[in-house]
Amino acid sequence: MKIELRNGSPEDAEALGTICFEAFRNIAEAHGFPPDIPSPQEGIGLMGYLLSNPGIYSVVAETNGKIAGSNFLWEADQVSGVGPITIDPELQNSSAGRRLMEDVVKHSDEHGFQSIRLVQAAYHNRSLALYTKLGFNTVEPLSTINGPPLKQKIDGFDVRQMSENDIEAADSVCRAVHGISRLNEIRGAVEQGTARVVSRNGKITGYSTVIGFFGHTVGETNIELQALIAAAEQFAGLGFLLPTRNGEILRWCLENGLKIVQPLTLMSRGVYQQPRGAFMPSILY
Repeated sequence: MKIELRNGSPEDAEALGTICFEAFRNIAEAHGFPPDIPSPQEGIGLMGYLLSNPGIYSVVAETNGKIAGSNFLWEADQVSGVGPITIDPELQNSSAGRRLMEDVVKHSDEHGFQSIRLVQAAYHNRSLALYTKLGFNTVEPLSTINGPPLKQKIDGFDVRQMSENDIEAADSVCRAVHGISRLNEIRGAVEQGTARVVSRNGKITGYSTVIGFFGHTVGETNIELQALIAAAEQFAGLGFLLPTRNGEILRWCLENGLKIVQPLTLMSRGVYQQPRGAFMPSILY
């Protein structure tokens, strides 16, 4: 099957959004898990955002003039993030997925990113095998966590909305824990009004862009994670992504009535620093 690649455009949103919904539903339901994209409308909305964002590279695969799937590379900061990659269920195993992944890896390398990262569904063996063959290493097992908001406050830790004046302090926490800057992503979350900071004795010691699927969280210790999770008004999307090896926070979540939704895997190609603190990645990294 001949596969041709091209850049995406906003006019592709409806076709790609429908494929995105069907692809996630197909693989999730086959393994007994909820789909990441709950409806075609949400898939179309997501694709519209991705295809119109100048900080996101898009690539579309076509076979015989028909759209087969797409992939995206988020390029806002020092590390690039892959996803979502989706293929029309009728065209699975056509090598379109490999071609789309090879394209974004090449694009990331050519544009000088020190690392390219992604999160994949741990039950999807074929994607895990493909990404590993393309040079990605598994760096962290994850669990998606969801449930009713806890509406708690952790003594000694204050959580509030992040302002423009907090952005540099928040990013300094990210640099200390991960060795990379996510300044632009943090700034975007402030503009959207979703970012929060947690402080101890007046010093910012952690932050979250949003407690949910597309947000990441960083703290000096586990207590910052607890404070930010406890103060969240809701858990966006399927929930937030918690490193499964963080048994202390995982037990605390379960003891407070939260549930494990699904297993995921954080993967990285290129430079990766083992976190020197507590964190929760987004669905990108």
